[in-house]
Amino acid sequence: MSEATIGVGLGTVWLLGASMGMTVCTVSCLPFIGTWALGRAGGDPEALRHTLSFLAGRVLAYTLLALTAGMAGLGLAHALGSLWGNLAIGSASILAGLWLLMSKRSSGCSPPSTPSVQTIRWGRPRDAAPPFLMGAALALTPCTPLASLLALAAEAGDPLHGAGFGLVFGIGTAMTPILLLVPLAGRLGMALRKERDWLAPWLMRAAGLVLILLGLRRIIPLI
Repeated sequence: MSEATIGVGLGTVWLLGASMGMTVCTVSCLPFIGTWALGRAGGDPEALRHTLSFLAGRVLAYTLLALTAGMAGLGLAHALGSLWGNLAIGSASILAGLWLLMSKRSSGCSPPSTPSVQTIRWGRPRDAAPPFLMGAALALTPCTPLASLLALAAEAGDPLHGAGFGLVFGIGTAMTPILLLVPLAGRLGMALRKERDWLAPWLMRAAGLVLILLGLRRIIPLI
């Protein structure tokens, strides 16, 4: 593939990724990362960090997928069909749900005389792991833009060029309303937690159960 063709291909792939990020990506991803941010109720800063972690997982996954397509050809697109893609998404969602359900709580800012009032330990760096895994898994969702990316990467016939296509595509998908909507969900959760402190653990548990149900919905049809 010539350098000129690669240059045109990169521009096309970025536009393809951006169009996906503004539409399909938002619809398919918001139930997962939005539920996580609402349950965490960490406000704008934490929600934005976790959103960026989520998008970083997607960018990495698209890069690795396209790199593999550059080596293995279009067969990868079929291998990622409903079986492995949905299995990965379901597993990541269930893991995130369990993470919320098993998150430790401490007395936080509550005075010692009121041990019944609990707050959640927000902002631990490792808490960004579930959003990252969900983002990487959701990149496996079969769709026309992904099929087009893999076809172009396979046509390049070079793993490095394929990885470049995947990286640019992933950066394009990061141009998404999720960057605004997820922090809003985190802000809503924090507002609810401040107004009714007793609601915090229940909000987190409910979000955890929703994520588990979303994951099971992906996996059960495969059994």
